[in-house]
Amino acid sequence: MPSPLQHQEPSRDFVKQSSLYQEFLAEREEILRHKWIESERLGYDIGFERALLDWIRKHREAWRADRRAKLQSTSSHSPAASHQHAQSAVHP
Repeated sequence: MPSPLQHQEPSRDFVKQSSLYQEFLAEREEILRHKWIESERLGYDIGFERALLDWIRKHREAWRADRRAKLQSTSSHSPAASHQHAQSAVHP
């Protein structure tokens, strides 16, 4: 009989590969980078919560817009996107 952990592995892999999880990881990385920069600038560890709130207020909107633009430009240059674009030009 398989253990309950064996049933969780496929869903855990799915979560790790999901775009939502990837966005979370990218945002978390930016927050940690902001924490490091601000802590260095101030000369003490500002902590994750302060860095999180500061980053959200000052940088999140622009970071998301930039990331969205980069992801769109990347996907528009992919072979699948080019094929879809060609198809939409032929079949409006």
